Amino acid sequence: MIPRYSRPDMVAIWSPETKFRIWYEIEAHACDAQAELGVIPKENAEAVWKAKDVEFDVARIDEIEAVTKHDVIAFLTHLAEIIGNDEARFVHQGMTSSDVLDTTFNVQLVRAADILIEDMQGLLAALKRRAYEHKDTVRIGRSHGIHAEPTTMGLTFARFYAEMDRNLNRLKKARMEIATGAISGAVGTFANIDPAVEEHVCQQMGLEPEPISTQVIPRDRHAAFFAALGVVASSIENVATEIRHMQRTEVLEAEEFFSKGQKGSSAMPHKRNPVLTENLTGLARLVRMAVVPAMENVALWHERDISHSSVERNIGPDATVTLDFALARLTQVIDKLVVYPENMLANMNKFRGLVMSQRVLLALTQAGVSREDAYRLVQRNAMKVWEEGKDFKTELLGDAEVTAALSAEEIEEKFDLGYHTKHVDTIFARVFGA
Repeated sequence: MIPRYSRPDMVAIWSPETKFRIWYEIEAHACDAQAELGVIPKENAEAVWKAKDVEFDVARIDEIEAVTKHDVIAFLTHLAEIIGNDEARFVHQGMTSSDVLDTTFNVQLVRAADILIEDMQGLLAALKRRAYEHKDTVRIGRSHGIHAEPTTMGLTFARFYAEMDRNLNRLKKARMEIATGAISGAVGTFANIDPAVEEHVCQQMGLEPEPISTQVIPRDRHAAFFAALGVVASSIENVATEIRHMQRTEVLEAEEFFSKGQKGSSAMPHKRNPVLTENLTGLARLVRMAVVPAMENVALWHERDISHSSVERNIGPDATVTLDFALARLTQVIDKLVVYPENMLANMNKFRGLVMSQRVLLALTQAGVSREDAYRLVQRNAMKVWEEGKDFKTELLGDAEVTAALSAEEIEEKFDLGYHTKHVDTIFARVFGA
């Protein structure tokens, strides 16, 4: 990803320096296990650790690869240059390139997942704080973009909290799914390397041994991982879309924080645009873009091919770096979101009580009016509000058929806002705990 949408900790996971360091650790731990089994001399295993504080020369490895056309061999050649050819002769004993590449990729994905989990926890904290801040801030709920019935801004934040909490669980499951390693040799049969080597390397690298690998770790694991990232990205877009809607001039129930000196438009000085949430909508598309290729990587030829390799070299860093940035940006947006309770009330009252139509409908049916007739009575008065700008309660009080079933006091009571917020605490207890 370009630096504009990147944060350093996540970027560092995917740097060549980090990759080669993980390769080295895998090879060194494998040598330790081989020496313990008596397969290679202990002094050779110990010699490999002479490079533990060495900064591997990325340019030199690239130079060697230009000749060998093989990245792992290029690295092993460079390692031998550092520790000595004789000392390095048992490095990679019984292993195949995928043992290093696949195990490293999963180590990187696990580390990336740890950052994403931390990001999500920060976002959840921001959503919870804003939910309690606006627990009783009444706003109109909308369905199909049209005024429906009253809700609260706190419930909006709580809804997003619950969704992101599910996503936190998805990220944790994705991390668990991907936290396996394979040091099983050519075609995964352990013919030339003892399974104990795999167990040792995985333990040292914070992974579980892959139960059965074919020479590669099964790619259904990676498909599940990137699918989880795609769901998180979609949830980010869900929140961003709501904020973009609320910031529309005709709505203006909330808006992104507009800092001093910020400019909204090169042409129109009055503009305050939802640029951050629009950006998040675009970034979500990029993360989701990784999902289908990851799923297509599941089907490989026989025990191994590299059709997945070019895909993963791109989607690994791109999806995780982008999602890390997006989660951090959304947290910032939520933290600083400017909320306008007065505008929420003004919008709700724009159609003069119309949003209480269901309460009147239900009251009429409870008073003995058939549902069909009750709907007809309420709708004909509601249409006067839509089409003529009338006041809904006034029209109901002037409708003889309505007042034949409901007293003026009963009609008046149906316009109590508190009726719609009486279970907010119950919902909050479900979302946040008692």
